[in-house]
Amino acid sequence: MRIIGLAGWSGAGKTTLLARVIPNLIARGTSVSTLKHAHHRFDIDTPGKDSHTHREAGARQVLVASENRWALMTELRGAAEPSLATLLGHLEPVDLVVIEGFKREPHPKIEIHRAGNAKPWMHPETPGIRAVASDTPPPYDLPHTTLDDIDGIADLCLRFAEPPA
Repeated sequence: MRIIGLAGWSGAGKTTLLARVIPNLIARGTSVSTLKHAHHRFDIDTPGKDSHTHREAGARQVLVASENRWALMTELRGAAEPSLATLLGHLEPVDLVVIEGFKREPHPKIEIHRAGNAKPWMHPETPGIRAVASDTPPPYDLPHTTLDDIDGIADLCLRFAEPPA
């Protein structure tokens, strides 16, 4: 398993871009999983559903399964947020895990930059940036492609992905 991150400020289009890159990678024969970090409280469960009721009652983990998918929810209940390495350990083996978020971690990343966002470039302050996908040329010398070049972005993902440390 190898990992690559997409790093960019909110509004840069990371999720939209990833939704276009994943099918490209899969068409190349690459099995792909994603790991997304959320900086805010989030919930994937719905009040009124049995799984939500189990969680609200105090269950540490709730696993929901059907013939189409299964999901495991874990409540930290005050415990520390798990590390990137711990979370990666919960994934089934695939060729490539694309990480969205965890920008302060040292894994290899592609900076996603949109000029209209009016945010500063992340490199060199953000560790691990190896390449850039943007709508304007970066102010530093790293491999670069445009945000519309999905083949080029997929190439960069495969070129710079590394096994987890």
